[in-house]
Amino acid sequence: MEEEMHTDAKIRAEIGTGCSPRGPGCSLRHFACEQNLLSRPDGSASFLQGDTSVLAGVYGPAEVKVSKEIFNKATLEVILRPKIGLPGVAEKSRERLIRNTCEAVVLGTLHPRTSITVVLQVVSDAGSLLACCLNAACMALVDAGVPMRALFCGVTCALDSDGTLVLDPTSKQEKVSTWLWKGRGLEAKGPESPQWDWLQEARAVLTFALDSVERKLLMSSTKGLYSDSELQQCLAAAQAASQHVFRFYRESLQR
Repeated sequence: MEEEMHTDAKIRAEIGTGCSPRGPGCSLRHFACEQNLLSRPDGSASFLQGDTSVLAGVYGPAEVKVSKEIFNKATLEVILRPKIGLPGVAEKSRERLIRNTCEAVVLGTLHPRTSITVVLQVVSDAGSLLACCLNAACMALVDAGVPMRALFCGVTCALDSDGTLVLDPTSKQEKVSTWLWKGRGLEAKGPESPQWDWLQEARAVLTFALDSVERKLLMSSTKGLYSDSELQQCLAAAQAASQHVFRFYRESLQR
């Protein structure tokens, strides 16, 4: 308990307390959500985290193609569209992570031989995009009335070069540290060479998907270097932060 309080204090000292909808001591960025925005999908939601915004639409349960039909549960698909251009490798990777998370909570066995499709459109990306996509998908699924055993949310953590944990980082804060070449020649990499600059933004970025019942880990995506103890520290911080996200869910649904 003492270690957890120390962790929370360190996080708050780094990025502040956030805004009132998530209660005192919360270090997440401002949240905003609006449901039932679109007429064609069965459910839709717009989710805003700071300056990161994602629009989600859910279609189904509906008829499924024979080639994709699963006899004992619904077929769940996720489509992620970038703000500009066509989906690339990064979007396909995020689609897989979001689909795995949705499949862990959606009660697909109640609608066998049907299709549930989640379409996500990135409106703006100012950091913690995967977490925002997860939150938008959850609120859209709720709006569509898709049966789920629990709600879920995404929380992103970044570790600075000195080990300080930052919750819900911006795009600048979550850039993984790298060596920047500023000269010519074949001098060796490292701080002893004046030809290289060390860009210290974040040493590691970790995103967790958690359920609302027992704060269980549903999915994790990591990038960068971190120790086992730092992984556990980030997970504990994400689980604590998820309480504020789920509280926001409840307040948003009651409005």
